[in-house]
Amino acid sequence: MNINDSIDNLKDQLIKAVQEVVRVKSVEEKPQSGMPFGEGPANALETALEIARNLGFKIVNLDNYVGYAEYGESDEYVAALGHLDVVPEGDGWKYPPYSAEIHEGKIYGRGTTDDKGPIISALFALKAIVDAKLPLSKKVRIIFGTNEESGSKELKYYLDREKPPIAGFTPDAEYPIINGEKGITIFDFVKDLNTKPQGDFIIKYIKGGQKANMVPDYCEAGIKADLRSVLIESCEQFSERTGYDLKIEEKEDMVIVKSYGVSAHGSLPQLGKNAIMQLFAFLGELDLGSSDIGKFINFFNRYVGFEVNGESFGVGLSDDVSGKLSFNLGVADINEDKARLTLNVRYPVTKTYEDLMDPLEDRIKDTGIRVENMQHQEPLYFPENHPLIKTLQKVYKEQTGDEPKLLSIGGGTYAKEMPNIVAFGPIFPGKPDLDHQANEYIEIEDLIINAKIYAHTIYELAK
Repeated sequence: MNINDSIDNLKDQLIKAVQEVVRVKSVEEKPQSGMPFGEGPANALETALEIARNLGFKIVNLDNYVGYAEYGESDEYVAALGHLDVVPEGDGWKYPPYSAEIHEGKIYGRGTTDDKGPIISALFALKAIVDAKLPLSKKVRIIFGTNEESGSKELKYYLDREKPPIAGFTPDAEYPIINGEKGITIFDFVKDLNTKPQGDFIIKYIKGGQKANMVPDYCEAGIKADLRSVLIESCEQFSERTGYDLKIEEKEDMVIVKSYGVSAHGSLPQLGKNAIMQLFAFLGELDLGSSDIGKFINFFNRYVGFEVNGESFGVGLSDDVSGKLSFNLGVADINEDKARLTLNVRYPVTKTYEDLMDPLEDRIKDTGIRVENMQHQEPLYFPENHPLIKTLQKVYKEQTGDEPKLLSIGGGTYAKEMPNIVAFGPIFPGKPDLDHQANEYIEIEDLIINAKIYAHTIYELAK
């Protein structure tokens, strides 16, 4: 039996396994005893490992941080590394986000593409190799992470206890092959609001967004207004004039302005509509006097607005390998005393952290705005003649017939955290990238093709 026939025989099992894992809501939660990232990710890991056990693999659970399925006896191993945690589901789903319903040949649900479907397809790829009785010289591990969407802290735990693979891939990006990943920063812009508004409109709070690496699809402001009718009329006129989806309602002693955007992955902010910046655009038209919150809002309206590449902020970096910097303002948490915005900025692979931070610090100089909680991942770049890259190109060309072009992306994958791996699939050229969006799905046909590609890849790396 050859590999592809083996995958075809496993098709129904693969589909059911993906559905089973997707039905586990695995958004990061507060840590519990024995559950470092909360109950959901731990349950998803247990589910995936039980599927692997039933397929006949040895399984290891490293204290619910990370787990793996293993085949073979060699000291060296190759790996497929994916994650079972997901970002919050958000609103706007036509099918329940954790039901894994199948409609028109697609499995719908949070995590179907990012990244439960692909890593389960890699698990079944290894099963196909075993069923085809193909000899391997190296051990293979399918590694299940549980914290990729919130910092990949589980991989430090893994590498403190296990040696890294000699080669491998993470099925968590797009095809053909990702040999470059932009540098990633996540940080807060913070300003103390000492000078309060004096006038008809007092902003009590602004709150919106879910995570730095998601374009915010909702934001609201609570405003105390002496002239409520004026505020309501202004909001309605603004919404009609701009086309921004703003709603307004009276609630107790405040007027609540609600902004509705469109979510997208933080590495591709151009695919979304930023609800925070829509709200800022409206608030910037109110007379807030010389207050600190007014200055804060006006600063971001002037230097960010709806730009997604950082030009006006002075950080519009680009290169020929990976393109333009991406600039996503993801979370707002503002009260009467302090303003905090959380950003996700990704810079080109040939640029440095200093290339980003020097002009960024210069822009906020003398504004009272400061940077806090900086998280940074350096860029990743594999040259085109690297043996791993050559192997993946060979498999992709053989299995698809398409040219295996090399890509650089803004999305950060496990490849930055685990030595000797690159991102490989699962999204095919021309197919929509629905990561972090409502109505995420994976086409069953693509799921099967992925399994075949991953099986041949594992075999080529481990034979």
